[in-house]
Amino acid sequence: MSADPTRPPETASEHPDAVGPQRLVAVGRRPVTPRVGLVDSFGRVATDLRVSLTDHCNLRCTYCMPAEGLPWMAPPQMLSDDEIVRVVGLFVGLGVTKLRLTGGEPLLRAGLPELIGRLGALEPRPHLAMTTNGLGLARLAPALATAGLDRVNVSLDTVDRAEFAALTRRDRLPDVIAGLAAADAAGLRPVKVNAVAMRGVNDHGVADLLDWCLERGYELRFIEQMPLDAQHSWQRSAMISAAEVRERLSTRHELTALPDVARGSAPAELFLVDGGPATVGIVASVTAPFCGACDRVRLTADGMVRNCLFARGEVDLRGPLRDGADDQELVRLIRGEMWRKARGHGIGAPDFTQPARPMSAIGG
Repeated sequence: MSADPTRPPETASEHPDAVGPQRLVAVGRRPVTPRVGLVDSFGRVATDLRVSLTDHCNLRCTYCMPAEGLPWMAPPQMLSDDEIVRVVGLFVGLGVTKLRLTGGEPLLRAGLPELIGRLGALEPRPHLAMTTNGLGLARLAPALATAGLDRVNVSLDTVDRAEFAALTRRDRLPDVIAGLAAADAAGLRPVKVNAVAMRGVNDHGVADLLDWCLERGYELRFIEQMPLDAQHSWQRSAMISAAEVRERLSTRHELTALPDVARGSAPAELFLVDGGPATVGIVASVTAPFCGACDRVRLTADGMVRNCLFARGEVDLRGPLRDGADDQELVRLIRGEMWRKARGHGIGAPDFTQPARPMSAIGG
């Protein structure tokens, strides 16, 4: 009997493309790793879990949400610490090796060091990272490092104070700078900076931001702006592309592309700056998507599993979890959602629509 292509395989050998020990590949599909894990119907295996701890945020970035903010989830809607640890433990058992805590703003989660300590105690221990806006990091960095956090990415689009205040609608640049320094001092390295260049807003300062990061030993990553804003105002024509970022950086620095093997499954194309060893990364998530090598899956703060940032659906774990579902049932739901993962995000396709949830509710 042939395998049912709508049902996730119980083992990798049940995958419909699996033929013999080497796993032959069908047209347009990638080989399936001979292991039990979070495999999708194109042979990709998810090993990187993004966990949103809250949708709340203390900034109001113009490319993310309106000035008045958004209706936040109430605490009962969000997974508790015990629920997060249980669900993440299931993912780890399914082969997840990297865990990234996101939001909203994850530093707003009460008891965060204790939660990180519990996640770091899972076996086998996942690598623990966090993406944050940096507010509060100066106060929390030592405790987070002690609890077991391995490193941080801090979102910072400009080091011009007036531009920062205009972009985030908050005059908090000194706090972010202090948070970066505290993370570095606490050993949360490499400290990475995530930046989005916006036309007519901060794009003129991309080389200045790189110089600022180079002086402090931070690793800068530019990310193309994606259609994930709550206002649905994103326009591709207004986006600063990866090629434009590279061109602007090259006016001041010599950039040498590193081979793809240097990035692995990471989304950023890496460049040596002036011969190295420092690098800068550029994530061309719109103009050169990396969907074919995607190894990510997401858990929202309210307990939904999303197989892609731009997925049109998601599966609810919170309801079954609170109704007494056993681990086997939760795993079935997780693996089923991964099996439904599309070939790519579809930005630019005629039928593309932005996700109903904005980035702050999905998790970065």
